[in-house]
Amino acid sequence: MPEELIRALGAIKRAAALVNTRAGQLDSAVGSAIAEAAAEVRDGKLSSHFPLIIWQTGSATQTNMNANEVIARRASQLLTQKSAASAIRVHPNDHVNKGQSSNDTIPTAMHVATALQLKLRLLPALKQLQESLELKAAAWAHIIKVGRTHAQDATPLTLGQEFSGYAAQVAAGVRRVEACLPDVLLLAQGATAVGTGLNTWQGFDVAIAEQLAEDTGLAFSPAPNKFEAIASHDALVHVHGALNTLAASFMKIGNDMRLLASGPRCGIGELLLPSNEPGSSIMPGKVNPTQCEMLTMVCCQVMGNHVAVTTAGALGLWELNAFKPVIIANVLRSVRLLADAAVSFSGKCVQGCEANEARIAHHLEHTLMSVTALVPHIGYDKAAAIAKTAVAQHLSLAQAAAQLGIDDKAFRLYVDPKKMLEPFALVK
Repeated sequence: MPEELIRALGAIKRAAALVNTRAGQLDSAVGSAIAEAAAEVRDGKLSSHFPLIIWQTGSATQTNMNANEVIARRASQLLTQKSAASAIRVHPNDHVNKGQSSNDTIPTAMHVATALQLKLRLLPALKQLQESLELKAAAWAHIIKVGRTHAQDATPLTLGQEFSGYAAQVAAGVRRVEACLPDVLLLAQGATAVGTGLNTWQGFDVAIAEQLAEDTGLAFSPAPNKFEAIASHDALVHVHGALNTLAASFMKIGNDMRLLASGPRCGIGELLLPSNEPGSSIMPGKVNPTQCEMLTMVCCQVMGNHVAVTTAGALGLWELNAFKPVIIANVLRSVRLLADAAVSFSGKCVQGCEANEARIAHHLEHTLMSVTALVPHIGYDKAAAIAKTAVAQHLSLAQAAAQLGIDDKAFRLYVDPKKMLEPFALVK
């Protein structure tokens, strides 16, 4: 099971011990020992005692009991260390699991783990990549290049404008992930077995959410409808939808940069990617776009994970979704993959990427689509005739325009790439 989930269980068991003790539901010595032992689970000190795999019961009852048993055993040790005469045995169900069920504790742990990983791992990584792309967009704002649509030449833009689009995709991804967080901060704890709260006390759900909020710095609160909170995992399907959209964005960015860097002599060759390692075991001097390939492979995996999360999320039955382990395993795996990929791609590709200005200028000089700038002055049909003449007779645009009666001065006035980068101003 994912370590992030195990640590979240430690945080929840600690919070439960504290609020149950304050409410008089646990002996203070027992509650204190449970809280101390649970903190060790939260901090990863007892992770080796959690051997269970993902493929278990769909409520992850075994993992909840794994946590209860580890914490009970460790709390009993702590009590014995503090008082050799102590005869108190901490019970995994009666004490550690007090006021809880696997059916509400595991969903709570799923939300706590996901919220922490989104906030502390994914969002900072995305913002790092966004900043790297924005810096390139600013640095390359002056480099005019050929645009491409349908994998064919199109009108000019700047390399900075092109990269601003990539930065905006990542920025939108940040907003989408942030938009998912409010639902992830709603906790199922207090629902117990079927959502009614049987065997817990009134106010427990509020108290434990407040304790977790204090411990983590995240604004956790009780889910307004506990039946929905344990019977469905729509909030996590929604989160993974944002992750899937990020994967689509990353796929576009990685593939664009890979193709722009293709070559170095027989491809597009407009970008020079960092030479991080040799690219071939047989072809000397070959350098592959490794980071672009890494990024796009991560996207393939995340898209596959999305199928698993979506299907599992749809298979809730009556009062419980019994696909919890596979949902949280894939959500957390996708978060890790995207975060690590964003950091790696930013540091090992984007930051060291360079513009091949000579190649860019060569392509700009030979493009035919700059003829589009003539359309407002001579009409679409005549401009199209210039382009077709240039292709048929292997001429430059200026030569083809001259053949069709457009003098060089007029041609140079209108076919100026610097004037093609924004809408024209209306003359009042």
